[in-house]
Amino acid sequence: MHSLVSSSFPSPQSSPSSALSALGWDASFDALFTEHAAAGLAPARVVRVDRGRCDVLTATGPVRAASRGLERGDPAHAVCTGDWVALRQGPEPDLVALLPRRGAITRAGADRTSRGQVLAANVDTVVVAVSLADVLKAGRIERLLALAWDSGARPVIALTKLDLADDSAAVHAEVGGLAPGIDIVATSSTTGEGLDVLTATVTGTTVLLGPSGAGKSTLANALLGQDRMDTCAVRAADGKGRHTTVHRELLVLPGGGVLIDTPGLRGIGLQGAADGVDQVFAEIHEHARGCAFRDCTHESEPGCAVQEAIADGQLSERRLAGYRKLQRESAWAAAREAARPTGKRSDFHKSITRHQRATRRFFDQQQ
Repeated sequence: MHSLVSSSFPSPQSSPSSALSALGWDASFDALFTEHAAAGLAPARVVRVDRGRCDVLTATGPVRAASRGLERGDPAHAVCTGDWVALRQGPEPDLVALLPRRGAITRAGADRTSRGQVLAANVDTVVVAVSLADVLKAGRIERLLALAWDSGARPVIALTKLDLADDSAAVHAEVGGLAPGIDIVATSSTTGEGLDVLTATVTGTTVLLGPSGAGKSTLANALLGQDRMDTCAVRAADGKGRHTTVHRELLVLPGGGVLIDTPGLRGIGLQGAADGVDQVFAEIHEHARGCAFRDCTHESEPGCAVQEAIADGQLSERRLAGYRKLQRESAWAAAREAARPTGKRSDFHKSITRHQRATRRFFDQQQ
């Protein structure tokens, strides 16, 4: 297995329970695993997914196991980095079942079908990397925050490359207007400024999201305390980043918790993330409470508190336009998902039942 995993894993002298706890295992996952434990299976967390195989971490260390039994036609239900799985140990380790997820970061599929793509599972904190050395793109930040909120995780914004910023205070204030109520930490992986604050802010399973060139891999190295992720400078010609992280991988943080680095995201389509969109634009909902009509569209109705807020300078037209755009996109994706044949949408649940039956048969054979 990749050395990044083995060098970070808790000591072999650690108890099985403490080793799993360091990876995010808790009482709720333990309860979900009862039947699998009775069948002699072991819990494991997915570190990295390759075609037909996965690198996983167990209470006793890293294992490379076959995962063909968990492959699915729907990418939203395929095994991914961060998943907890049931492992059948032995000369040829095999992943038998996928535990229900406690939230997942899901974006719309690149093929624009109704099927989403899961980027990471069972996430507690999402760090959105925004480069202070690049032109600020408000719409991209709002999309990434919507993904984060919709997963059930807590978003944090890391302003990277502070040492290259011309006016970090102005950018900080502008980003603050896009992310009300969200922690924003200005950092420099070169000077180390802000990294202690960011380390203290993230908890549990942390995922790094952002475009290529935002400094995610450099930030990951800083949080990990050593250079483990490949890094690359942005192109001088156009300032765009180059993909240095080409896969999603889970790494154990030295101070506790785990980190999942992700490849740079070019397309950030929303997959029915209505709740996430609402949280990103929470101030619009606050203003809307004062509208004269409950079904106000915030366009030309009399007594519209949202339009009044725009006129008073409390809310920008761009912010309202961004909210409407993401609302439409989210609703469109949700409608496409609902229109999928019921049989296809139930495939995942049928497969869970098959795995449960197989587990019971395996247990019966041990009697």
